[in-house]
Amino acid sequence: MDLFEYQGKQYFARFGISVSPGGVADSVEQAVEVAATVGYPVVVKAQVQVGGRGKAGGVKLAADADEVRLHAGNILGLDIKGHVVRRLWVEHASDIAAEYYASFTLNRPAKKHLAMVSAKGGVEIEAVAAEDPAAIARMDIDPVVGFTESDARRLVIEAGLDEAARDGAAKILVDLYRCYEEGDADLVEVNPLILTPSGAVHALDAKVTLDDNAAFRHPEWDAFRDIDELDERERLAKSKGLQYVGLNGFVGIIANGAGLAMSTCDVVNQVGGAPANFLDVGGGASAEVMADALEVINSDSSVRSIFINIFGGITRGEEVANGIVTALERVAMRAPMVIRLDGTNAEEGRAILKKVESARVISSPTMLGAARKAVELAGAAQ
Repeated sequence: MDLFEYQGKQYFARFGISVSPGGVADSVEQAVEVAATVGYPVVVKAQVQVGGRGKAGGVKLAADADEVRLHAGNILGLDIKGHVVRRLWVEHASDIAAEYYASFTLNRPAKKHLAMVSAKGGVEIEAVAAEDPAAIARMDIDPVVGFTESDARRLVIEAGLDEAARDGAAKILVDLYRCYEEGDADLVEVNPLILTPSGAVHALDAKVTLDDNAAFRHPEWDAFRDIDELDERERLAKSKGLQYVGLNGFVGIIANGAGLAMSTCDVVNQVGGAPANFLDVGGGASAEVMADALEVINSDSSVRSIFINIFGGITRGEEVANGIVTALERVAMRAPMVIRLDGTNAEEGRAILKKVESARVISSPTMLGAARKAVELAGAAQ
């Protein structure tokens, strides 16, 4: 789960990481109220989960209430790379003497954590890596051993941070690692980490990706889930607990397992179609789950055919087929569908599906054949 900047800063604060004082605003007047509370000058920032906010006009400095009204009014509703701004973060503007970069993430090949620090902050780390890779100090961290103050100090020296910033930066690195590890994150990134003229070091930005696999340990994460940012299809799917991503095609996809769902999207593209979504019903495909999945697909007016691709493993084929039959009784479908069922007890499942087969409900034994038929039906349904 990716957090917005303001959520990332709230998360940082739990672990003692210094951030600029600020507040969230959903309207122009709220932005003015927050600015008065944190003190002028302030920075008005668009809250979207995409880079390039500044270049798109989503980050503005304001010296007084009139400027806050002007900038907040312009930024709210702004489209930044397909993300519409619905929320602002208004924070007290910081004086900056130097900008740095710091992050912790996973080094999967090494099976370790990875720390990265650079004296070249304020720009995309990918650009620094491409143009001057030596400017990034890296350290692999054994999760059993952990990350110490001496490790942090070694990193800031290797990265070439100004001497005035080293103590403060080392302390923030230790706290940032604790946020990363104890906070169950896949990524914590500060860009820029700033040194002020007075010698203070604090996080001016926050990028945090939380590990969804650890959500059961963190009921408080529910407050971070922003359903307002989702489109109507994704909002409906989320309310039903389905793993769904809306796409721009015309073939609705239902599969069990993320890998199979991705492969199904690829095969639909391969045969000349375009997937309208990625929908993973998980390891089971009960009647209730299938009915929910079909309801979500049915809500998308761009769907002209549906491809249900189920490989029975622990879930047996006849259970999946019974779920689909029951789901079809509960949901009146607009689009024709093709069902490919394989794996454990697939023959029994296909026999059950015979009961509902018609010109609009077709069973196909192979993935490629089913994809071709779904694309064909989508063309006929235009």
